[in-house]
Amino acid sequence: MMNRFAHMLLLIAANIYIMASSNQNTAMAQMENISSTPAKPLRIGVVGLHHTHVHWILGEKKNDQFEIVGIVEPNRELAQRYSKQHSFPMSIVYNTIEEMVTATHPEAVTAFNTIHDHLQVVEYCAPKGIHVMVEKPLAVSLDHAKKMKFLAEKHKIHLLTNYETSWYATNHKAFEMLNVKRSIGELRKVVVHDGHQGPKEIGVDSEFLKWLTDPIQNGGGAITDFGCYGANLITWLAKGERPKSVVAVTQQIKPDIYPYVDDDATIIVQYEKHQGIIQASWNWPFNRKDMEVYGVTGYVFADNRTSMRVRLQGDEQERNENVEELKLPRNNPFMFFTEVVRGTVTIPPFDLSSLENNMIVMEILDAAIRSSQSGKTIYLNKK
Repeated sequence: MMNRFAHMLLLIAANIYIMASSNQNTAMAQMENISSTPAKPLRIGVVGLHHTHVHWILGEKKNDQFEIVGIVEPNRELAQRYSKQHSFPMSIVYNTIEEMVTATHPEAVTAFNTIHDHLQVVEYCAPKGIHVMVEKPLAVSLDHAKKMKFLAEKHKIHLLTNYETSWYATNHKAFEMLNVKRSIGELRKVVVHDGHQGPKEIGVDSEFLKWLTDPIQNGGGAITDFGCYGANLITWLAKGERPKSVVAVTQQIKPDIYPYVDDDATIIVQYEKHQGIIQASWNWPFNRKDMEVYGVTGYVFADNRTSMRVRLQGDEQERNENVEELKLPRNNPFMFFTEVVRGTVTIPPFDLSSLENNMIVMEILDAAIRSSQSGKTIYLNKK
């Protein structure tokens, strides 16, 4: 009897094990199906077509990561022109952000309107939990920036700023050599050159030119249009260190073309142990976005997106290097934005796109404008 009873127990146990294994395998298969199912594309709204950097996102090839569900642009002629160029239907174009959001329910928006109107975008989107990426700079003034920061933090949205140079592989290589590998020693000086011959000279759209040369809508001329790049890069390289002082000189070399704003600016940003020099101009003979980073034992010159020059202590001469493009999502602002919103990418402290970096950028620009107007060095208060 005991043998038969033990045998029955063994059979019952075996059946239970088989059933459990089957259920476990089914659950694992279901989990595999869930994880292999791609996330739905992030629903993105585009606010404004007046900033010609908007071609960047309009020119994106259709992918399964994000989709443009609505565009805000009251200028129908401009919208129709871009609709033909980029093959988007006019049915997704709305006159106001309220109309676009109500009709399309975006999860995030990219702002390509005037810098002055960035605040309005955040004021509307933040309370609704809609994440925002603005085109550089963050805001038209430090006052606007503070209001935007308050709203973003209160409503727990991501508020990013997009710069072309954030996606340059050479800039990231320079950061790595300075702050990770420490190949060039402690930072001593950063010189950033940004600009071109002038917005009118290079033939930007009339809609863009109108507000870009307006001190109210843009906050200044070359000092804001291109000064922000250098302030952003230097803040990143310095790992978020705030400067002690800022002094700036602006010029109106072409008042007949740009009567209301500066067209040339030099900004010197002083730190405890290093210095930043930002040369922003609408008077360069050629387009340029390049950077020089000097340490105690070497230097890195990021000449463009993928070409750089390096010289380290002990080298007889500098060497040229070609740097591979960054990998996704670090080589595409809208893919990066998508991953940040989804929570699959965490923005590092004082990253180029981060709000904390760009609040310091706005402090630098605010001090630079005040310095250029007063002829005095502006000292930043310690926090």
